[in-house]
Amino acid sequence: MQISAAMVKELRERTGAGMMECKKALTASEGDMEAAVEAMRKSGAAQADKKAGRTAADGVVVIRISDDGSKAALVEVNCETDFVAKDEGFSGFANTVADQVLATGTTDVAQLSELDAGDGSIETMRQNLVGKIGENVQIRRAHYQKTSAGKMGSYQHGVKIGVLTELVGGDDALAKDIAMHVAASKPVCVAEDDVPADLVEKEKEIFTAQAIESGKPPEIAEKMVTGRLRKYLAEITLLGQDFVKDPDKTVAALLKDAGAEVASFTRFEVGEGIEVEEEDFAAEVMKQVKGD
Repeated sequence: MQISAAMVKELRERTGAGMMECKKALTASEGDMEAAVEAMRKSGAAQADKKAGRTAADGVVVIRISDDGSKAALVEVNCETDFVAKDEGFSGFANTVADQVLATGTTDVAQLSELDAGDGSIETMRQNLVGKIGENVQIRRAHYQKTSAGKMGSYQHGVKIGVLTELVGGDDALAKDIAMHVAASKPVCVAEDDVPADLVEKEKEIFTAQAIESGKPPEIAEKMVTGRLRKYLAEITLLGQDFVKDPDKTVAALLKDAGAEVASFTRFEVGEGIEVEEEDFAAEVMKQVKGD
């Protein structure tokens, strides 16, 4: 059967694959469009599986907020390189994932992958994208937030950092300012009472060892530990930090002046916590030359 240019064009639009791959698939299926689509999806899945073991530490963070401001979604979708992170197909996929989280409230990645996004499941879209761009693509995490009495704020620094905040009291400008502060200052939690006990104990042990090593008398050493611990807690808690737009005022003082409280915040930064293996380019070339 003669494979027309129109058939190849249709298959490209449906699969996002290259022209030659589409023509080969149509030839193999003797012009059966649906059979060609199925075969290419299987091929895309195979490519996705092959690339799944490669580290994906780049990518984008996407924020979505409902029109009435009552719901919000925050997602991180990863790829391997900054080049692909700027690809329209990749960003389009990330936006679709964020839309689904906002619409359904689903944050479990496995469940999210099974959702129908209108052009197949999220997982099918991911596999097809891997086949098209040639890199591992992964939905790393998702956050859904809903409020009835609070005020939602957000701030995005490029495509690499995204923050959602929920305030009780205050206004939209304050909610955004707090989100921007969280993006810049990376607090661990809102208040000292929220700091995990094991984290406090670990730092206390370190400060105590340092004080003893300094040779100070026990009573002086104890005061040193107390002071350093107080300073540490101020540095890692949102309320204890100096406000980025006015370092002479703490976030706690800023909120008090506005009659507001922070109910919660969530901060995503692309690739945080992912260990990236350093590649020896020369060794990789030699490996390919030797056929290893």
